Amino acid sequence: MAASSSASSNDRYTLYGAPGSGATPVHAALTLIGAQVDTVDVSPWESDSERERMSGVNPMQQVPALVLPSGEVMTESAAMLIWLGDRYPEAGLCPTPGDPLRARYLRWMVYLPAAIYSLYWVRDDPTRLTPDPAAQAVMLERTAERIAHCWHLMDTQIDEPAPYLLGEQISMLDLYVTVLSRWTPKRRRFYREAPRMARVVRRVDADPRLADFWAARFPFTMDQETQKD
Repeated sequence: MAASSSASSNDRYTLYGAPGSGATPVHAALTLIGAQVDTVDVSPWESDSERERMSGVNPMQQVPALVLPSGEVMTESAAMLIWLGDRYPEAGLCPTPGDPLRARYLRWMVYLPAAIYSLYWVRDDPTRLTPDPAAQAVMLERTAERIAHCWHLMDTQIDEPAPYLLGEQISMLDLYVTVLSRWTPKRRRFYREAPRMARVVRRVDADPRLADFWAARFPFTMDQETQKD
């Protein structure tokens, strides 16, 4: 991956989202790009007061939200990652519009929030869809199974990693999968359902360029996975 340009190192962003949240892949990308990032830790899934903190930034009261150097606000993690990849081509984090891999890249960048990430809106607070505790338990179980199934489908359809999901270089797609694969039903299940992608996320976990970032914003070990999955 090319070294960050002076333009990227001079750019400053404000990123809303708690450690380990959907803001994490965006923050990881900005770290590799070399841009300056101010973080505002907000956890809207925890309380009404936390949701209210986001009202003036994102009317949907969700994170992540990214304030660009221009002052414009972006929402939707996939949109942020795609935009940043195009904004900083020298970082080599995405295929360019003329690259044969571009269609594949866009397919999977949209698949992740559409098929997997969106289910966490339900999982974060099952009362959003039903007040019945028994129904909530079923919903949590079935959404976890759906997420695992979606990982399996992606693993069987994506090309053999070599060594990353789009070839020789780490990309936004690798960062996105790595973070989401740490969420429920967690890595042990992910490794079973997606053995080919498992090699990629382990590689991204261990990337020395992200070591300090992971330690500060989303520390992870398999020992944390104590619940049955």
